[in-house]
Amino acid sequence: MKQDEQCRVVCRRSVSAVDYARFAYMIDGQYSVNWLVDSLPAATKHTHYDNDSPVSESWFDGFPLGFKEDGRYFINNHASFTIKYHEPVEGHSGFRIVGVEVEPKSTSVKEASSGAITAQCDSKEVFNTPQEIVPTGSSILFTYDIRWEKSDIAWASRWDTYLKIKENRIHWFSIVNSLLVVLLLTGVIALVLIRTLHKDIAKYNSVILDEESSALDDMSDESGWKLVHGDVFRKPRHAKLLSVFVGSGIQILCMVFVSLALAAVGLFTPEKRGAYIQAMLLLFSFMGCIAGFVSARIYKMFKGEDWRTTTLWAGFIVPGCAFGVFFTINFLLWYVESSAAVPFSAMAIILILWLGISTPLVYLGAHRGYSKSAIEFPVRVHHIPRQIPRQPWYTKTLVTAMIGGILPFGAVSTELVFLMGSIWHHQFYYLFGFLFLVLLILIVTCAEISVAMTYFQLSSGDYRWWWRSFLTSAFSGVYVFLYSLVYLATRLHIVGFVSIVLYLGYMALAGFLFFLLTGSIGLLSSFVFVKAIYGSIKID
Repeated sequence: MKQDEQCRVVCRRSVSAVDYARFAYMIDGQYSVNWLVDSLPAATKHTHYDNDSPVSESWFDGFPLGFKEDGRYFINNHASFTIKYHEPVEGHSGFRIVGVEVEPKSTSVKEASSGAITAQCDSKEVFNTPQEIVPTGSSILFTYDIRWEKSDIAWASRWDTYLKIKENRIHWFSIVNSLLVVLLLTGVIALVLIRTLHKDIAKYNSVILDEESSALDDMSDESGWKLVHGDVFRKPRHAKLLSVFVGSGIQILCMVFVSLALAAVGLFTPEKRGAYIQAMLLLFSFMGCIAGFVSARIYKMFKGEDWRTTTLWAGFIVPGCAFGVFFTINFLLWYVESSAAVPFSAMAIILILWLGISTPLVYLGAHRGYSKSAIEFPVRVHHIPRQIPRQPWYTKTLVTAMIGGILPFGAVSTELVFLMGSIWHHQFYYLFGFLFLVLLILIVTCAEISVAMTYFQLSSGDYRWWWRSFLTSAFSGVYVFLYSLVYLATRLHIVGFVSIVLYLGYMALAGFLFFLLTGSIGLLSSFVFVKAIYGSIKID
């Protein structure tokens, strides 16, 4: 503690042909070295300049293992530490570490003597000559420097430097833009839908109640959403799968909402690494009862009878896909002996959470959902389906889904950039307050775009709105995965089959979960809207 070191030797390592191949693979794959000092990450500071003047600083977790230049590989074998410490306050003894900064260097350090391994770093030429890795017949000397620096940063604020928001104006600008989109959608629904619906409902009810008027003639002139009242609540195709998707989507939504709310109030600290991921896994497992309950309520509303298969799907489809992707990727990491591989004990714990906690809770929630009376529709469903008029090409399901998914994706696009940088570029992310606001905006956006698209579809005489209301907002999950492909091609340099499979597997899983989350919001919002408007008209 508080003892500066200069050119301190760690060890000498001989390089074999196997070592050379492994170092070359890691340097090509942009592997990073990550150290912890008193639970603080040894971070690399990057200063951003504007006209040769420093304007801001950003911190990255770890430092590159090495670099490649003209087909030759060089390793960062020297680390210069700057450790900041805080003086003890009255009544306390000892010193407290409040910051760790590391500067990596590639240096051809020489031994000072033939006896004990000591290094000679007092020559400027040493640091101007990087340490090259050659296949055979070479060795590398690893050294480090330490400089202790007194700091006024208190112990309680030592994470502020790492988590300081440098791009807060970007986040606020994104949130303001998203709010403007929400206000625009709200205005469309308020001025067009509600106003038009109010006139249609008043006119329709006046025709029904006027017994002396030529009701049949007037009703024959009616068009749009009022004519499909006998088919609008018709059971959709693949109702079982739709029920499971909505139930799992609400489970994911509740898990994300609760975890972000807890993180936004400061319940999770970055010092407890992995605590947030553990909390999300536990919340997802215990909220299996929500997935079972919602799936059962929707499937019973459709008058489905195969409740055993539906409950089984609710407990196994989404968790099974997640566990399958995770296990496959982890098996590949085991095969290549990666340090990122999860041990077998952790895999067993995840399996217990799924089969021992989540699945029984799904059956418990489904039992509660099936025991309640079915949701009643405001109008009866006709026995003979009504013929659907010929629809233009731009009202097809795929086209409307592609158009509707743009706005929910745009609402989260800015935060998605920072999340991707945090996950794949080793940057710090602790902006849970912004992320919680974006989640609220996302919920409103999904609800409003699905309601608007459902109304336009019903007005054209097409009553098949169940799946389309789900896919309209759910297609944003497809955009998330497509963006990950663009991010891979433009912002990342990943080599190796396992690394690419890891990236694509996790991003496909993230896109699928986002697909379910946004789609369930859209369908339930459209259901409330459709039930409200058809409950307002008087049908004989």
